[in-house]
Amino acid sequence: MGTGGLRERKKARTREAILREAFRLFRERGYGATTIEQIAEAAEISPATFFRYFPTKEDLATLDRFPPLMEALTAQPPGAPVAVLRGAFRTAFATLPAEEIAAGHAREVFAATVPELVTANLRGSPALVREIREILADRAGCAPDDPRLRDVIGAVFGVVAMVWLQWAEDPALDGPAEIDRALAHLESGLRL
Repeated sequence: MGTGGLRERKKARTREAILREAFRLFRERGYGATTIEQIAEAAEISPATFFRYFPTKEDLATLDRFPPLMEALTAQPPGAPVAVLRGAFRTAFATLPAEEIAAGHAREVFAATVPELVTANLRGSPALVREIREILADRAGCAPDDPRLRDVIGAVFGVVAMVWLQWAEDPALDGPAEIDRALAHLESGLRL
């Protein structure tokens, strides 16, 4: 493989090392007590290198940290928005090794329990939702500001959030499979 491929793999490994060490330190010392310098030292990089990957400490755990979902979403064929999102989740999880899914889940659970990170995620949500709406509008053949699209996105991410919380309480749960089952239920009209 060419130099670009090697460089990208090295960048991905550095990014994952930063995330892994940051969340280890957050668990050990607490989010507020962990400094960027401590994270950089644990990841064996300089603070300047840390800032090339993450502009702030909050950026370690914001909602836009699931690029496989966005890539899978843009690759989905046209269709009903719930089906498109369900397909994107299924595809995204299928591309990740089990340890990366587990690490991502641990980060998400942590991000949902630290007030500073909850706030950071809420600040970043509008941009992420806008991007998802635009992609889904294209796949569904409707305008991005169609209120039905807003409703579908809210329902899908509400269902996913509920599964994520259940998964936090029961780490043995097969989260990706349960998300798929929950979205299938939503897709069928939520019949009991």
